[in-house]
Amino acid sequence: MDQALADMRVLDLTHHIAGPFCTRLLGDYGADVIKIEKPGEGDPARRIGPFPGDIPHPEKSGVFLHLNTNKRSVTLDLKTTTGQDIFKALVKDVDVVVESFRPGVMASFGLDYPALEAIKPDLVMASISNFGQTGPYRDFKASDLVLSMMGGNTGAQPGRRPLKYGGMSRQFQAGLLSLSGILAAFYIARWAGEGQYLDLSIMEMLISSIDRGPAIVGHQLMWEGKPAPPPKMQTTANPYLPAGIYACKDGYVSWFTVPQWGRTARMLGRPDFLTDPRYATVEARLKNTQEIQAIISAWMLERTKRELWDAGIAAGLICAPCNTVEDLWADRHLKERGYWVEIDHPAVGHTYLPGPPFIPKKTPAQLRRTPPLLGEHNAEVLGGLGYSKEDLVKLSQAGVV
Repeated sequence: MDQALADMRVLDLTHHIAGPFCTRLLGDYGADVIKIEKPGEGDPARRIGPFPGDIPHPEKSGVFLHLNTNKRSVTLDLKTTTGQDIFKALVKDVDVVVESFRPGVMASFGLDYPALEAIKPDLVMASISNFGQTGPYRDFKASDLVLSMMGGNTGAQPGRRPLKYGGMSRQFQAGLLSLSGILAAFYIARWAGEGQYLDLSIMEMLISSIDRGPAIVGHQLMWEGKPAPPPKMQTTANPYLPAGIYACKDGYVSWFTVPQWGRTARMLGRPDFLTDPRYATVEARLKNTQEIQAIISAWMLERTKRELWDAGIAAGLICAPCNTVEDLWADRHLKERGYWVEIDHPAVGHTYLPGPPFIPKKTPAQLRRTPPLLGEHNAEVLGGLGYSKEDLVKLSQAGVV
C-alpha cells in the first residue's frame, strides 16, 4: 500500500526548527517535499550544531539532518523577479505551501496567499510565525525562550523563578501542531475543492497545549479579569516516598508517588517501615519525611539507573531512568522497534537519525531520501519546468539559483 501522503506535493519555505519539523513529517509519511533555500546559504539550521568532530559544515549539521529527511533541495532567490516566476510555476503543481518568514515577507515577494490562490484555487498555504500574521506583536522577534515565557510554558510557581523546558522542545511542539492543521486543510481541499490559508502562531499553539491549559485558562476567566488567588505551594512533606528525581550511581531516576507504602518498604528491603512507629503511619511519615528521604537517597546512590528501574518495577512502583542521548541510543526497546533510522549521507557518511513519532501499520513512514545537499535537486526539479543545463548555469551565474 502507498504511504498515507503519497499524493501530496509540498513547497517548503521554512527554516530553523518548527517549520522544517512539520514538513519533515509530511515527507516521512509520503509527501513530495521540495525545500526552497537561499542560494549559497540555505536554511540557517545548516549552521546549527552539533557537527561531527565539532567542525562546522553546512552539510553536516545534526539539527539540519534530523529535520530534513525525505526532502529535495532547490535554491531560489525569491527577491528576484525570475525567482518569483519560477516559484509561481512550481505552485501550479503542488497542494501545500508552508512558509516561516516574518509576517509580510511573502507579500513583499508578491507571493502571499491571494497571489498564489489566483494561480491554484485549491492551494493550502500555511504561515508559521512567532505571534501570527496580525496583532500588535506580529513583527516582534523571538527565541524559544521568549516564546516559552510568553506562551505560559515555564512552570512558574509563586516564590520561584520560571524555568524553560530544555533544548528547543517548544519549537518541535509547534511543528507537530502545525502538521495537524495542514493535514486537516489538505483533506478539506481534496473533498471540497477549496483551498485555505492557515495563520499559525507559535505563541498561541503553546498556550493551547500548556499542561492543564484549559483548566488554568478557565479558572482565570471565572475571575472576569480580576487577579485570581495564587495557587498554594506544595508542601515538601510526603507520606508516600520515593517521589521526584533522585541521584544514583550513574545518573538520575524519576519516581512517581504511589500511595502504597508497603511497596516502598518491599523495594528497600525494610519491613521495619511497616512496624516502626516513626514510619508506619501517614502522620508519622509526614513528621519524618526528611529522615526517610535521607534513607532512600543513600540507598539509591549505591545502585545504577537500571538496577533501580528493575527494583521499582518489581515492587509495583512507577519510575523511569532519566535517559541521556547515549542511553536512548542503546535502549533495547527502541532498538527492537526499529526507531533509529539508518542513512548513508554523501557528506556525513553512515549515521543514524531519530525516527518518526507515530507508526501507521498499513501506510508506514519510509526513508526515501537522505537530507539534501544545498541545491542538490535544482536540475531535477527545475528541469521538470523545462529549464536546460545551460539555463541553470545562467541562473546560477545571475544568483537566482
